[in-house]
Amino acid sequence: MKIIRFNAGDVLVLKKKHPCSSDTFKVMRIGSDVRIVCTGCGRDLTLSRETLEKSIKQVRPAE
Repeated sequence: MKIIRFNAGDVLVLKKKHPCSSDTFKVMRIGSDVRIVCTGCGRDLTLSRETLEKSIKQVRPAE
């Protein structure tokens, strides 16, 4: 499996949509667990890095 590189502040586009119908999430913290925030409703999620990397469609770098 290829390692996907992303940093805090990057925006991730995921394969599945959040219940609020947004599919973009901002990365807040990186480690073995990654903390992301939905850009639509502001919901805070903490996922294992392995689970998150499987569901990433695109990485948009921080501006």
